Order: sequence, then structure tokens, then C-alpha cells
Amino acid sequence: MTPYQAHLFKDKKFSKLIQEQEALTIKPKKKVYLHLCGSIMSQQLSTKVADVIWKRFLALFPENEPTPEEIVNMPFATLRAIGLSNAKVGYIQNVARFAMDQGMEWRQMKKMSDEEVTNHLIQIKGVGRWTTEMLLMFALGREDVFAVDDLGIQNAMIKLYKLDSADKKSLKEKMLTISKKWSPYRTYACMHLWRWKDNSPEK
Repeated sequence: MTPYQAHLFKDKKFSKLIQEQEALTIKPKKKVYLHLCGSIMSQQLSTKVADVIWKRFLALFPENEPTPEEIVNMPFATLRAIGLSNAKVGYIQNVARFAMDQGMEWRQMKKMSDEEVTNHLIQIKGVGRWTTEMLLMFALGREDVFAVDDLGIQNAMIKLYKLDSADKKSLKEKMLTISKKWSPYRTYACMHLWRWKDNSPEK
């Protein structure tokens, strides 16, 4: 049993997820801007649909790993044609421009705290806290991020902990209280909850 599994196993309700699922690993993604584009594309879409659009996006570029310049220069209509909304095309091009102008290097962001990363990136139109949380987890490999606003996490915790979902504010407070005992491994907890609900946002 890994250190994170042993820690989460102390939560009796969560322990069944640990027993039912294999140990998970976090593999940082060095192209932060590209991961951020993927997170924006996947917003409000099922995992299956998001994966299809992501593959179409990568196929537009010769190396399947576009540079920020290539994303900015890709015609708007071409990006629309792969299934992206007008808004999402604008948002991913905003990300690419920001990467060119302000910087989004993995080495640079690795030195920043979670809050510093969030404050740096939410300057981009189309990037909110949820999007930065996904980036902290899956691109920067931070182990102690909790996505309280994520619908998949909310639904999983409502089911697992029999939480009342009528009052959203109260629900989030209860979720945060429960999640405190998972620290410093809350990212892994989120990953297990997503896997349990089969609704992972990972790219």
C-alpha cells in the first residue's frame, strides 16, 4: 500500500474505494499551455466527447503537439470545425497568446505556490478556478488539490457520504470539512472519486 493509500484508508467510508481500485500515479505534463487548452475544451462535456475533440485538435498539427504560435495562427473556422464553440476557440487562443506574452513554462510554474499559479492564470479570459485546479493536479503534479466545485466530485461525495445537496453552500462546506482529513493527498482522493463515478477530467 502506498503512503497516500494508507493515509486515505483511515477514512472508513473512503477505504472501500482504496480497496476496490488500483493505486494511482500523477504524471506531470511539461507543456502546461497545451494541457490548459485541453481542460478548456473538456468543460461541460462528457469524457468521451471531450476525448474525441481533443484528438481532432491534435490531428490539426503535424507533430500533434502544437506550439502557442501554431494555435494562435490556426484559422478560427478550422478550430470551430472540430466541434469547438465560438467561445472555446477564443479561450484556447487566449491561452496560447498568454503563453507567448506572459509565460507558462513548466519550470517557471513549478516554483509557484498553488495560489500563485491560480492568480497568474485566471487573468486569461475563459480560465477559472476549476480549470487551474485541473492544471495543478494533472500538469504540475500537485498532490494536495481539492476541486470542491467539480460536479463529478460533488456527486461522488453526496453518494459516498450521504450528503444533502439541497443547499450548495452547505454542501461545499461539508465537502471541505471531509477533505481536510485527506490532506496532503487530496488530489489522489479526487482521482479515486472520479474513477468511482467514471467521470475523470484527466487529459
